[in-house]
Amino acid sequence: MPHYEQQYLDLMRHIWTNGDERVDRTGVGTRSIFGATMRFSLADDAVPLLTTKRVYWKVAAREMLWFLTGDTNIRALVEQGVHIWTDWPLDNYRRTTGEQIDREAFEARIITDDAFAAQWGDLGPVYGAQWTNWPAYEPLGNGNYRRLERGHNQIAELVDSIRKTPSSRRLLFTGWNVAEVPDMALPPCHMTYQFHVSNGKLSGLLFQRSCDLGLGFAFNIFGLSMLTRMLAQQCDLEPGDVVWNGGDVHLYLNHADLVEAQLSRTPAGAPKLRINSRPATIFDYAISDFEVVDYAPLGAILAPVAV
Repeated sequence: MPHYEQQYLDLMRHIWTNGDERVDRTGVGTRSIFGATMRFSLADDAVPLLTTKRVYWKVAAREMLWFLTGDTNIRALVEQGVHIWTDWPLDNYRRTTGEQIDREAFEARIITDDAFAAQWGDLGPVYGAQWTNWPAYEPLGNGNYRRLERGHNQIAELVDSIRKTPSSRRLLFTGWNVAEVPDMALPPCHMTYQFHVSNGKLSGLLFQRSCDLGLGFAFNIFGLSMLTRMLAQQCDLEPGDVVWNGGDVHLYLNHADLVEAQLSRTPAGAPKLRINSRPATIFDYAISDFEVVDYAPLGAILAPVAV
């Protein structure tokens, strides 16, 4: 039986060999295909971590927990040593002010200067804002509406729906709020999640409109797996499968070294994700609740992020 990671490597090879070469938003250029699907089992604590390169799963886990807080400022992330969202506000700061500050100095100011963090560290209404506080309005008459202080918490509503109506076809949430996309530092790539209960098992599906297969996918599939496991635990279900759907799936042209190195490696091993406690709600998990065991990947492969 092929290793679960082989489908990822096959997709990488197909895109690099046959993908349409395109000029993209970042100016870097990509090779791209439209439409791809992968499926992974979560049975027996399995987790589809890539083994042909090291994935820093705690970074991905901290990001997922940050999303669930509804926070949209990078401060809480950089305080934990998570840098994956810094490039966007840093780029904005450099373009706006003309100051060519380096990332370390920028993050130091984000941590120590409240006013600086408020002005330059916020990403706009990205993932967590939409997941936990989607805007809600009340009618005032004459076609006027007032935005309520608290909006829809899609995650809380999802947990409630899985528990009460597990056969529903509406077990989903999304980050693609058309009205607020222009205000986001980066519109949601992993934009819609849907869940399905069958025979006491919860499966999760992610539709990703845009996927950087070389760098982003490893975090996206781990995040989907982690969230599916958390939801299953909160709803007294067993984990089933995770299904990943990609729209524009691409490799950046400046990732040739990454692609060639990764395709030269052979996947091996069967890592497991363990959740060692059950908090009161989906919003109360901490990084200390999660543990990955039996993960022995090959070395990390570095590549630039396109902003």
